[in-house]
Amino acid sequence: MKGIGKLVWRFVKLFVIAFFAISILGVIAYRFINPPFTWLMIGRGFERKADGKDWKIDKEWRDLDEMSPFMPRAAVAAEDATFLNNVGFDFKAIERAAKKNQKGKKVVGGSTITQQTAKNVFLWSGRSWLRKGLEAYFTVLIQIFWSKERVMEVYLNVIEMGDGIYGTQAAAQVYFHKDAKDLTRSQCAAIASIFPSPLKWSPTNPSKYVRHKQYLIKRNMKIIGPLEFD
Repeated sequence: MKGIGKLVWRFVKLFVIAFFAISILGVIAYRFINPPFTWLMIGRGFERKADGKDWKIDKEWRDLDEMSPFMPRAAVAAEDATFLNNVGFDFKAIERAAKKNQKGKKVVGGSTITQQTAKNVFLWSGRSWLRKGLEAYFTVLIQIFWSKERVMEVYLNVIEMGDGIYGTQAAAQVYFHKDAKDLTRSQCAAIASIFPSPLKWSPTNPSKYVRHKQYLIKRNMKIIGPLEFD
């Protein structure tokens, strides 16, 4: 039995060492290499097939300087006002979300753009303590090895922006029939307004609630002003 126990313990140690080594190398690699796909993209593709739809992953990478300068500003205004200054986590937002979740049934998130990038690039969708723990781990790694500019660039290229639509360039073409670089301030705010529920909301046919979100995002964009990455 002692021999089996030692063997199991050795396997566990090797697994842990391999996990840390692969995850750290993966984060470092994506600092320079553009992620070709995410697990969410693959999962959504299979969901479409299960619903009898065609396989669809509409995406086209654009570097940050090839996008409208309004797009990252809209993302910050919509999702993470402290993005440039936080350490990957917004602890005040997390605390506020926790208090709201204790009071009601609706789950409110407090994730930063860095956390959302960690989840989208390295993990699967859904809610579980395991995934949240891994999300925190990858968020720390991204904060260590990536610049804020790289975080924003990856985020705006991989996040879901509609049914089978991923990233700013695909969204710009589908919704406004133009290149990402030519998006106006209002159009960027419209795209950013659907980030929480891109399969439910539309930037071009917004509900009253989404239209109000677009107004708030545009207002906050004026307050934030141009983003200055280090």
